[in-house]
Amino acid sequence: MIPRILWKLWFVLNFLITLLLLYPVFLVLLSRESRFGAAFHLIRFWAKWLCYGAGLFPVVKYEIDINNIPEPCIFISNHSSYIDIILSYVVVPNFFIFVGKQELDKAPLFRLFFKRMHILVNRKSNVDSHRAYLRSGEKIDKGQSVFIFPEATISSSGTLIPFKNGAFKLAIDKQVPVVPIVFFDNWKHLQSGGFLTSNGRPGILRARMLNAVGTKGLTNADLIPLREKVKSIIQETLEKGIGK
Repeated sequence: MIPRILWKLWFVLNFLITLLLLYPVFLVLLSRESRFGAAFHLIRFWAKWLCYGAGLFPVVKYEIDINNIPEPCIFISNHSSYIDIILSYVVVPNFFIFVGKQELDKAPLFRLFFKRMHILVNRKSNVDSHRAYLRSGEKIDKGQSVFIFPEATISSSGTLIPFKNGAFKLAIDKQVPVVPIVFFDNWKHLQSGGFLTSNGRPGILRARMLNAVGTKGLTNADLIPLREKVKSIIQETLEKGIGK
């Protein structure tokens, strides 16, 4: 238990210290939308620093041609740890916008990112959910990709829970492809739950970006089949990765 707690304390300390050091730079870069691209590259650098600084070593495989990731698209992944957000920036080389839960707005340091560059949504409010949906559509219209966790919450055991419809409806409405991403081990290294009892340790973080799933010609009648198709692809990839 003691090594686990010490590692978590170091992870949190490293996160807070580096965020405070970079905060003035982010404040400048996020003051104008024209600088968001530079902010994104700084976040990618910071994400890698957080991983390696905590003894977490990403091993990423790409089924898709990394030089031909469709833009814009909707990135979809399973969600089992807070590390998912950090590792997303390591896996995806192209600029994207996160759609995250409203609770992040309550964290003063996180507000800087999610208020200005990303999209927050209160999923308990139909009005707010619709507003976030429209904003996501506007980002796609500008040629920007969107990253969504369709489970809408963290699965602390690493198993998939039912997907929400929003990401897939957006993909169909905008006729953009869905690019699935699978995180295999994140929950084993930083698990959601009690600070003293949940998993926390360094190690290898395996991730895989899968081939894009097209939506050209699909209509709302194809919403559920598309959702279940992507879920099955992620589930099968997770199962094949168990024990490897």
